[in-house]
Amino acid sequence: MPLRPDERPSPGPEPVPPGAPVIRGGLSPLNRRRLANFRANRLGYWSFAVFALLFVVSLFAEFIANDRPLLVSYKGEWLVPVLVDYPEEKFGGFLAVTDYRSPEIRKEIAENGWAIWPPIPFSYDTINENLPTPSPSPPTWMLTDAQCQPVAERLGGKGCADIPWHWLGTDNTTRDVLARVIYGFRISVLFGLILAAVSSAIGVVAGAVQGYFGGWVDLAFQRFIEVWGGIPTLYLIIIISAFIAPGFFVLLGIMLLFSWVALVSVVRAEFLRARNFEYVRAARALGLSNFRIMRVHLLPNAMVATLTFLPFILNGSITTLTSLDFLGFGLPPGSPSLGELLAQGKDNLTAPWLGLTGFVVIAAMLSLLVFAGEAVRDAFDPRKTFA
Repeated sequence: MPLRPDERPSPGPEPVPPGAPVIRGGLSPLNRRRLANFRANRLGYWSFAVFALLFVVSLFAEFIANDRPLLVSYKGEWLVPVLVDYPEEKFGGFLAVTDYRSPEIRKEIAENGWAIWPPIPFSYDTINENLPTPSPSPPTWMLTDAQCQPVAERLGGKGCADIPWHWLGTDNTTRDVLARVIYGFRISVLFGLILAAVSSAIGVVAGAVQGYFGGWVDLAFQRFIEVWGGIPTLYLIIIISAFIAPGFFVLLGIMLLFSWVALVSVVRAEFLRARNFEYVRAARALGLSNFRIMRVHLLPNAMVATLTFLPFILNGSITTLTSLDFLGFGLPPGSPSLGELLAQGKDNLTAPWLGLTGFVVIAAMLSLLVFAGEAVRDAFDPRKTFA
């Protein structure tokens, strides 16, 4: 007896043609080979892992270095000062903002509860008036108990172990160097990531349009890029800073005007090379639109060159922000900046911990990016991918 249509078994999955590549975990065999090549480069792989770990840790800078407690239990109430601004009235004061480092507030909290402080009890802009030596003060572990004794006695202690430690010393305005390094690292990487991502997207689009259409479009774009790339970026930033206070987004916008040019030539060459391939001609013959051909058939090949250059573009973006801060045309004064730390080291040669800290942090950060970039470049190398 024949089955009714609703009783017929549903068809199973279509059989995989013999020889077709099997995609596991969302990765094609080619991308799995690239990932394996990237992991095989131990220096680049671990450099990327260390850099990513440092960046993720810096995203929680407020929980690592802050002049506010992480958690406070006061008169049976749970408070989170690291996330919420509580007025001093809650602790019996009169100010609109609570200074948790003041002896009166500390005593009030200790008598009516307890507080959990971050590992570094200083933010990037905390002014410490109880320094054992004049600022810039050396790291606390370099001081003797005799130098720390006056401050320790005011805090109810006897030596250096009884005062808040500055592990990397302070700058010339009594701010903790380690806290500023953590916050400055985060700002530098975020600035570089945003600048590299947006400029790469603009550069890929511009290069794709040039390479695919060619002719007068390519010629006009090339002449425009030659003129646009010749504008001195530093002079423009100096001129704009005379009218507008430079900030994070102002600097980002100015740098975006010029940084997109770096990838145009690479993407243009890829589209020029591939636009006359047989599969592209076949796609045109099938009636596919230019946008679909560029996005589906040509862009994946161009993205190989883009991903290869991306770590080096990130490196250059971070270096640019550091250079502007060092020259005084970067972030507003008081912002946590690695370039400003280098400038303070130059102006305070008797405080070598400033210059050495800035140099070591910047050198380590850029070295990690270079090693990771070389590993990415080798992973996308066709000679190694198909070996």
